[in-house]
Amino acid sequence: MELIPAIDLLDGKVVRLHQGKYDQVTVYDDDPVGMAKRFEEQGAKRLHVVDLEGARRGSPAHVPVIQRILRATALRVQIGGGVRSQDVASQWMDAGAARVVLGTIVIKAPDEARAICERYPGAVVMALDARDGKVAVEGWQEQSEQDVTELAQEVDRWNIGAILFTNIHRDGTREGPDVEATATLQSHVGTTVIASGGIGALDDLRALAAAGVRASVCGRALYSGAFTLSEAFAALQEA
Repeated sequence: MELIPAIDLLDGKVVRLHQGKYDQVTVYDDDPVGMAKRFEEQGAKRLHVVDLEGARRGSPAHVPVIQRILRATALRVQIGGGVRSQDVASQWMDAGAARVVLGTIVIKAPDEARAICERYPGAVVMALDARDGKVAVEGWQEQSEQDVTELAQEVDRWNIGAILFTNIHRDGTREGPDVEATATLQSHVGTTVIASGGIGALDDLRALAAAGVRASVCGRALYSGAFTLSEAFAALQEA
């Protein structure tokens, strides 16, 4: 299973939200570029970057700092948060991103989302953020009535690179990932499903790998010292 460290940005700092709530923020570092470099030194090949303020306001809010990450590392960076148009997607791809992450646009402007997928085949990650089986949008502040599995099966036909699946109730809690739901979603689609939310121990990574999950992102557990990225890679290699 591929493990992808995550950097969430708010006010220029590395943070994590609890269950996607902007009023429950923990700041872990004020140097996102330095954090990205440390992940690279520990063996990371890919990095998941989320512009939380961009997700909330609907347009990128951390362009300079993300550009510095792209310039300072050789990491394959996938960028999400506020990617709501072809222009923004192109901005990130032209800047050196390996992938862009689409979320809200898939619900609110599906034709635009599909056009981005056609323009950048295999380089789009669809973020399907679930609350009680339904997709949440607008930085998780708004609930849709779209079923997660149905939407996953639809976008699976768009030549995307991956589906990022987050159980919002688990995100930032370290209570354990939703292994069953992630594995079930993977069984319904051909593209790789990336697990997100709730990882708190090495055994959580082992459980995801044992269930056939192909990739996962992890943030809070790395920042809080539950385990290091090097330890996680070693555990997955043994598994």
